[in-house]
Amino acid sequence: MAAANLPNGLIDTDILIDAERGAPDAIAFLTSQHARAGVHISIVSAMELVAGCRNTGELVQVQAFLQQINILPITLVASRTALQLMETYFLSHRLLIPDSLIAATALDNGFPLYTKNAHHFQMISLLQVIRPY
Repeated sequence: MAAANLPNGLIDTDILIDAERGAPDAIAFLTSQHARAGVHISIVSAMELVAGCRNTGELVQVQAFLQQINILPITLVASRTALQLMETYFLSHRLLIPDSLIAATALDNGFPLYTKNAHHFQMISLLQVIRPY
């Protein structure tokens, strides 16, 4: 599926990191999402980007990027969904807290989740997981 034909969705941190590193497929995908209806990420992904900064210059770049996109909060519904996901999938699939919150945010907003780490989310049957490239 070409990046331009993909519906709007929630974008996982790994794709944002690829784009920051200059990966052409990630940049093309983000560009198509931006043109379609904007780039949407979870507040968790925003925090992960900040946590990955090694210096003030990188932090300034991340802050500039975050000002241009839609950062979705963790709502009460998403919080409860994330807890249910942890209770269901932590022991069996080692679902991590950030991934449960990102998945719950996608579900809460009715978005598919775009990620290269589909195996982190594949067991969540209600979540549409798409590897965009």
